[in-house]
Amino acid sequence: MRTFPPYRAQVVAEIPVTTRAEREQALAAAGYNAFNLPANKVSIDLLTDSGTGAVSTAQEAAAAAADRSYAGSDSFYRFRDALSDLTGYPHLLPVHQGRAAERVLFSSVLESGRISVSNTHFDTTRANVELLGAEAIDLPCAEFGDLDSLEPFKGNIDLDALERLLSGPDGARVGQVLLTITNNGGGGQPVSMANLAAAAKLARAHGVPVFLDAARFAENAWLVIQREAGYADKTPREVAREAFSLVDGCVASLKKDGISPMGAFIGLTDPELAQRCETNLIATEGFRTYGGLAAHDLDRVAKGLQEVVDPHYLAARAGEAARLARQANEAGVDIVQPPGIHALYLNAGRLLPHLSASRFPGHSLACELYLAGGIRCVELGSLYLGTLDEQNELITPAPFELVRMALPRRVYTQGHYDYVAEILGDIAKNPDQVPGYRIVEAPKILRHFNLRMAPVH
Repeated sequence: MRTFPPYRAQVVAEIPVTTRAEREQALAAAGYNAFNLPANKVSIDLLTDSGTGAVSTAQEAAAAAADRSYAGSDSFYRFRDALSDLTGYPHLLPVHQGRAAERVLFSSVLESGRISVSNTHFDTTRANVELLGAEAIDLPCAEFGDLDSLEPFKGNIDLDALERLLSGPDGARVGQVLLTITNNGGGGQPVSMANLAAAAKLARAHGVPVFLDAARFAENAWLVIQREAGYADKTPREVAREAFSLVDGCVASLKKDGISPMGAFIGLTDPELAQRCETNLIATEGFRTYGGLAAHDLDRVAKGLQEVVDPHYLAARAGEAARLARQANEAGVDIVQPPGIHALYLNAGRLLPHLSASRFPGHSLACELYLAGGIRCVELGSLYLGTLDEQNELITPAPFELVRMALPRRVYTQGHYDYVAEILGDIAKNPDQVPGYRIVEAPKILRHFNLRMAPVH
């Protein structure tokens, strides 16, 4: 059979339909920050794929039968068994979401003055490192520097740079190597199994533990099957299991490839480290058999982990992303190539050359997508990654000015994405009409969540 989404809608939710005037008023009231917009003013929400997927009837049936016992509930054992079968890790701790899993693990392996090294730390990951007084260092591979190339694994870590760091004067300060699969901060690009194995070997040779940020483990596995020699005959579950086996453990938000509204876990091989994490978890999140999660979320995750590795589902999801990528290109908007799965990354710097980095072209394009079509997405450029002075003026720009359009799982249809492509095409016809923006106020950490902006005409 041809590839198609292997599911159908049985319950639907109304989508808000707004006027341009209403959107202008809403965006101004939000300080031109999409995170401040009320959801009832957003028509197509591509802000994130985290916790926004559509759950299945099987997940809801399991949730209805959840066991709410405080300790040792049947729901926990179903959650644990699903993760044990997938990862092979002997020590598994439920946590309410990914950033909490990061906090618990990082506080057990990092301290002030230590270094966390990654292919790319995402926003809350970096914040959890820095709040401990540690330093987050990104070592993306050189191939990611060419946004247009079709190199298959641009999410890889730079192995030569990793070797230099581990062997150099700061090597003793490195507390962990964290590999994000797929590389969300690096254009949603996958990490190859060869790169993962080589990075783990390097780190272990220097006595440094290696962990995965495995929020999108199934999508990374699917891209490995499609792109890496020797994996074409593997199943997504087999590839994911191999990835988990190469490292010392992981943190993973299950709001992505767990297809659940809430949930995360920490998986570890080291019993001593697991004990330290468990103590922290019980003191700050919840008992070790629920970790801050409601029982129904434990059961939704257990089912979601089975559904997400279905090759028919992954093929349809990858095809959905690839089709929208082609439509964006045909509309005159370049993206980071080759397209990944969980999001498309628009090259706003190329589309809006009249805007300097100090006027934040990525943010400008994101605002225009909302104003023109009620589409909410997020900037990944100088507003997110750049260095600012005390007056919130840009000092050091980001290497690229991107906009991430994240694709929720099993939510939108082809018709919705056709609409997104049409809005992109309308913007691309007159890109010089898109204004820049300046920062009015911004916090020092995680500024993109809380800042306020103003247009510069």
